[in-house]
Amino acid sequence: MGTQVLLADDDVELSAMLKEYLEREGYAVTVVHDGEAAVRAAAGFQIVVLDVMMPKLDGIEALRRIRQASRVPVIMLTARGDDVDRIVGLELGADDYVPKPCTPRELVARLRAILRRTQPQEPAGPLTVDRLVLWPEKRRAEWKGRALDLTSTEFNLLEVLMRNAGRVVSKKELSEAGLGRPLARFDRAIDVHLSSIRHKLGEASALIHTVRGVGYHLAKE
Repeated sequence: MGTQVLLADDDVELSAMLKEYLEREGYAVTVVHDGEAAVRAAAGFQIVVLDVMMPKLDGIEALRRIRQASRVPVIMLTARGDDVDRIVGLELGADDYVPKPCTPRELVARLRAILRRTQPQEPAGPLTVDRLVLWPEKRRAEWKGRALDLTSTEFNLLEVLMRNAGRVVSKKELSEAGLGRPLARFDRAIDVHLSSIRHKLGEASALIHTVRGVGYHLAKE
C-alpha cells in the first residue's frame, strides 16, 4: 500500500482530479471536504494536504488543532498571492504550501520532497555477494574484510550491480542509476569505471562478467 494521504478541500471537482492523479503515482488518498473532518482524521495519515478555504473550520484553524495533537506533515493549499495565509500556516507548523490553482505534478513534487525530509529512513542492511560486502548508508565496501578504496561513482556502480546480482545489467541502466545521466552514444565511461572497479577488487574481480554489447553481470555465487 502506498503512502496514506489525507486531502482536505471543499472543491469536489479539484479533489477528484488530484486524488486520481496521486493514486496513479502510487499514493493511497482519502478525501474530506471540511476542516472538522480533516481534524478528526489527520492523525491516521502519513501526510495531510489542507485547503485554507473550507467550511466548518478553515484550513488555518484546522492546522492549529491538528498541531495540538500530531506532528503529521501538512501541506497547505493557499490562494495564489495570499502571503498572509502562507506565513500564518508556516508559523503554525505547516511543512510547506502550494498556491492554487496548482498542477497535480507540482503537488506530487512537494509531497515527495516533504516525505523525504520527514519520514525516518530504515538503516539499510549490507549487500553481500560471496565475501564482497557493501554498506549503502555508510558508503563502505569490503572484500574479505579488506576495505575497498572506491570513488563515489565506482561505489554507485558496484551497488547497482550488487543489488541486481544474478542478472545482466545493461550499460543504459548502469549509466542512469550509477552516473545519474542517460547513456550517450559511444560513451565509454561505464567500461572505464568497471575496469577500475575490477582492478581494485583484485581476486573478487572474477565475480564481474562482461556481456558483450549489453552490459555487466555480477555472479551471485
